[in-house]
Amino acid sequence: MLRKVTATRYVAPLREGGSLPAIVEADDDGLYVVKFRGAGQGPKVLVAELICGELARALGLPAPELVLIEVDPALGRNEPDGEIQDLVTASAGLNLAVDFLPGALAFDPTSVRSLNSELASLIVWFDAFITNVDRTPRNTNLLWWHRRLFLIDHGAALYMHFTWHDYQNRARAPFTQIRDHVLLPAATHLAAVDEALARQITPELLGEIIAQVPGEWLEDPRFPSVEAHRAAYIEYFTLRLTAPRAFVQEAINARERL
Repeated sequence: MLRKVTATRYVAPLREGGSLPAIVEADDDGLYVVKFRGAGQGPKVLVAELICGELARALGLPAPELVLIEVDPALGRNEPDGEIQDLVTASAGLNLAVDFLPGALAFDPTSVRSLNSELASLIVWFDAFITNVDRTPRNTNLLWWHRRLFLIDHGAALYMHFTWHDYQNRARAPFTQIRDHVLLPAATHLAAVDEALARQITPELLGEIIAQVPGEWLEDPRFPSVEAHRAAYIEYFTLRLTAPRAFVQEAINARERL
């Protein structure tokens, strides 16, 4: 289960992205990178971050711990930037935070071929499964920390959930954007890792992860209830895992074209 903490001090904004996340201290004395629910794209980004981040960890992929973090609107009152004050105020309540990795270094795309090929294959498979468009040479969303590679920032994944349009058919579709994946050149074991990963992602595991998404993030007029919304995520993932998995073959084909 995700731990829950309370933000106690706004430390610094992170202006690299458009959503203005921030380093925040919590009541467990830890430092976290907070993804605010009041940012432009709303709670859908937090839902994708939570589901994909926890799924990565369940599969044994290296990803930082996620926590639910309670934010008081007074947290940003001492910040001189009005944009930050407005964002914190709009994000009052539960938000999502990622364990801050101090001193972490960004992954260098020029070193991709020296990366362990099995790890690269696992990550490419995972990103194709979750339709993650945001792991490219331009923006790798990979960090080296204590000599381990960590996956971060999954908010751009699961883009179908912004509309839920035709999601059953989209679940069976390939993911053509995998051709731009930064680790694709090193992913030489995609077929070998496919069956093992697919077996690990059971309906029970999906249910446990999706049950941890706060209900207030899943209020959507397209669904009669929050539970129906949760069920749609499980259906989408289950359909995506049904063999033959077009997203896997698409990744294999894209690598052969390199």
